[in-house]
Amino acid sequence: MVSAASRAETPSSFIVERLVGDTGEPGRVIGAARALAERSLSTIMEGLNAKLASPLDLEIDTVELVRFAKARPSDARHAMTVAASASSPDALILSANPAAITLLVHALFGGDVDETLPAIDRDLSPTETEIATMVFEEIARAINGSGPRAFEFRLPLPHAITGTDLRRHILRDGPAVRVVFSISSAANLGTIVLTMPERVLLKHRGEAGVPSTAAETEQDWQERFGEEVMRSSVNLEATLQLARMTLGEIAHLREGQVIELDDMAQTQARLSSRNKTLFMCEFGKLGQNYTVRIRHPFDAGQDLMETLLPG
Repeated sequence: MVSAASRAETPSSFIVERLVGDTGEPGRVIGAARALAERSLSTIMEGLNAKLASPLDLEIDTVELVRFAKARPSDARHAMTVAASASSPDALILSANPAAITLLVHALFGGDVDETLPAIDRDLSPTETEIATMVFEEIARAINGSGPRAFEFRLPLPHAITGTDLRRHILRDGPAVRVVFSISSAANLGTIVLTMPERVLLKHRGEAGVPSTAAETEQDWQERFGEEVMRSSVNLEATLQLARMTLGEIAHLREGQVIELDDMAQTQARLSSRNKTLFMCEFGKLGQNYTVRIRHPFDAGQDLMETLLPG
């Protein structure tokens, strides 16, 4: 490892640091960055495509060591934001080129992303930087993670800058790692770049931030497993109680017969998932959409008592 003192004392050591990074172990740094990007990729795509009218593909293009000062794009038509964390005011830089922004705008508003889109040859509009900020936020949330290894980025992210603000923005220098993502449709391709200081990456994803197998506790595994479980999607069902009827009355029901709702039906809707009642809700309407408002968690014991002792 090349120490800070030796870099300051010998120009040759500083040159070595510029080539192989702060640790002198470029393979370990690049491996940690690639593993982070690969673990986050599906979460980024899921969150991003949930917001877009037309889904896009996202892939990892390159992972390499860079100087942190080079994270600012030279083209002022790019969009860029700097994320702070609990341990660093510049823990993450995200940028997107004009081709990526054009593609994202069309995908968000339902444009045909399978036709070749014209490149942006002007400064970005407020709408375009707003969309870039939304995309950066999704990426930062996915990269951030949770539990003891979380980067603790301060969210929401600052609004993306472009144009004159981008040209004037000054970044401090230091060893960093860059991950280039390609975002694409059938006929279009753009790039989104993630740059992170080595010190931030290794603190949370290097050996210092990753407990050994022997040291990992049951709680660590529960937290990781719990995080994956909480990302699972389930269907919710809202049910209204029509009325109480005898089996004989049900047996005589005929097609076209109208069943009157109970007086309290609207205030006793049940929100369920996988046949398990979760909440008691109130049925209503907002504009043209039907809604249910959660009133309180479902109490199985109280429900049993009300069933046994009606009225």
